[in-house]
Amino acid sequence: MNAIKLLPDLLISQIAAGEVIERPAAALKEMLENSVDAAATEISAQLFQGGTKLIRVADNGTGISLDDMVLALSRHATSKISSLEDLQNVASLGFRGEALASIAAVSRLILASRNAEEKHAWRIETEGTRFSRPEPMARNNGTTVEMHDLYFNTPARRKFLKSEATEFSHCEEAFRRIALGRADIAFTLQHNGTVRSHLRAADTGTRIAAILGEEFSQSSVSIDEQAADLRLSGLAALPAYSRSARDAQYFFVNGRFVRDKLIAHALREAYRDVLHLDRHPAFVLFLEMNPGGVDVNVHPTKTEVRFRDPRALHQFIFHAINKALAAPKRTTSALMPAISNQEQTAIQAETGQVVPPFPYSRQNTMQLVPPAGIAQSQAMYNALFSPFNPDSPGEKSVDPPLPAGGDENQCVPALGFALGQLLGTYILSQNNRGLVIVDMHAAHERILYEKLKLALDNRDLAVQPLLIPAIFQATGLDIAIVEENPAALRELGFEISVFSLSTLVIRAVPGTLKDADVVRVAREVLSDIREFGASQALTTRRNELLSTMACHGAIRANRRLALPEMNALLREIETTERGSQCNHGRPTWFEINSSDLDKMFMRGR
Repeated sequence: MNAIKLLPDLLISQIAAGEVIERPAAALKEMLENSVDAAATEISAQLFQGGTKLIRVADNGTGISLDDMVLALSRHATSKISSLEDLQNVASLGFRGEALASIAAVSRLILASRNAEEKHAWRIETEGTRFSRPEPMARNNGTTVEMHDLYFNTPARRKFLKSEATEFSHCEEAFRRIALGRADIAFTLQHNGTVRSHLRAADTGTRIAAILGEEFSQSSVSIDEQAADLRLSGLAALPAYSRSARDAQYFFVNGRFVRDKLIAHALREAYRDVLHLDRHPAFVLFLEMNPGGVDVNVHPTKTEVRFRDPRALHQFIFHAINKALAAPKRTTSALMPAISNQEQTAIQAETGQVVPPFPYSRQNTMQLVPPAGIAQSQAMYNALFSPFNPDSPGEKSVDPPLPAGGDENQCVPALGFALGQLLGTYILSQNNRGLVIVDMHAAHERILYEKLKLALDNRDLAVQPLLIPAIFQATGLDIAIVEENPAALRELGFEISVFSLSTLVIRAVPGTLKDADVVRVAREVLSDIREFGASQALTTRRNELLSTMACHGAIRANRRLALPEMNALLREIETTERGSQCNHGRPTWFEINSSDLDKMFMRGR
């Protein structure tokens, strides 16, 4: 470990100085960061009265030599940087050499430490600006810092502290941030003699689950993306786990917890398509990059940073999170490939039923075109439902035989096979884990939305001419919009023209919306263009407009679907980006596993 020394005046002038210990949590953070920088593998923190009476942080790190102990309590004395070049490539959490001096200035501080080269530890006490002489003491390698009676000498500042519970909650949050950033270190936190947290050294996933809970981990997607010298890893929660506050957002740059507007914007944009209204995403993300590409010397608290190539970083984070959220959520290992004519014949011979060819498409239906199923999947499904005919209520179902050969569980798709509809709104489906409940409108809305986006990006939006054009009353402003923006309307898949001084006629709409209320959709489109302009409707407002269009085109409640239509919808959800959430961030489906069902009915008791 480098020796502690005073920084030169030139370097001091370049440092964002003014370390202020505004509350116990700030002091705890600085002490914990020093322990991490000292290569400790075990760190314990003890607090009394929310940290106002005592904060004690002990570690088994490299320790401080006797010669360096007095310097360690001086301002601008550090072992972590010694030149302007070091400042521009800071890899440690601390670097300014102000923390201990700032803490000592507003408390009664005790510093005890021993490094590997010393025969025993040394202890120094401070009270304000007065230092005691170093005294020998018994201690293993490492350092202990005790801060007693915060603001004993500045009562005007002490009165601004909140209640004990509030101050401890801030301390606990500071502890969480440090512990999340270094899963390889064991941490312990005590308050008023009670252990509040004990974290063993572990991998990052285990540490995240220990701090944020298993529910967060199980409701998240794993991130691990790399480009050039940038790597982003960690967990990003699915939109269904969104929060009403930003209380589960942790972003680390080279192990340092930061709050940065650029990063926050990139994450908001990545969640924009799936997050509902004023909800906030949850995440624990780690960005690793060249220390020279980020300036950590921006603010005394060191939580604000500045990046040397902000545009590239913004795009990298946005695309990494967007890609992870867009991936269809798969909970089984197999999706169904196409059925061949030979397989169809074999299934029919085995089950006695005609299997419709997939992709499934039929006149006067939703025209859903899903991936198709393997023979064994279809055989199992037909065997499962062949005894029961929903159109013949008098027939009773019997226990179905399983298909010959193979393991049933290996051929069931992620969302299983449809059993029927509930309340005209939900599809009930069975997979190899239990029951799946699908909101058919929300699911179809997401499918249509993603199709509209892809078609518009590829300039391949299918247009459906209307057999009978739709005529509707319009204001003079709407008529002007139609006359002035024919190209924009065509790009969105609409053919709208002026029919009279007060009416418009719709002759064609996007193919995915042919069954929608075309007049209502057209009014929405014209309203958006009127409010924001055609250029914004096709650029910055495009997704909001397409989302509205998809909502109007999606299956409505109380529409009865045949089993093949339900299964077609399920297969589409499985392969649609962000298929587990609708355009407004609501979940499209839930799964209740068989063990939960058994608990409901107290089976096995």
